[in-house]
Amino acid sequence: MPVAESVRIGENVTIFDPALVNLYGCAIGKDTKIGVFVEIQKNAIIGARCKVSSHTFICEGVVIEDEVFIGHGVMFTNDRYPRASNADGTPQTEADWTLETTRVGRTASIGSNATILCGAIIGQGALVGAGAVVTGHVDDYAIMAGVPARKIGDTRHRKPQLRGGIPHERRDL
Repeated sequence: MPVAESVRIGENVTIFDPALVNLYGCAIGKDTKIGVFVEIQKNAIIGARCKVSSHTFICEGVVIEDEVFIGHGVMFTNDRYPRASNADGTPQTEADWTLETTRVGRTASIGSNATILCGAIIGQGALVGAGAVVTGHVDDYAIMAGVPARKIGDTRHRKPQLRGGIPHERRDL
């Protein structure tokens, strides 16, 4: 299922190949770009002037504000205790779990292959590094990296604050 009729799409939205996405019941703001192999589920909201790169999964309960960059292969979650079945063995339905929302603040950037656990709030202008796993809240303008993600700097200063290490020096051989 590429782009369902239930998707609300703003003006000048670019979907690079509508046959290679799975969008249903979501809202996408004007001038946003959606890459291939992206899934955006029902009730997810993508703001204006965002870029969602290929192979990204944005589940129900995720709100992405305006001018956000989402790298390749970013994964969001919305269930803190996922299970396939109930204690009695019956398959779980939507009534059997609690949706937890996640918010990504305006002008934030999330690097490729990052995972954002449900309930997180990523602050305005924050930068989540590639491969990071965000397990909680991210302050406005924080630079986050690692597993679990830790603050290593501030985007207003553009240089990470190194802890316990020295920067690698380039050596021309």
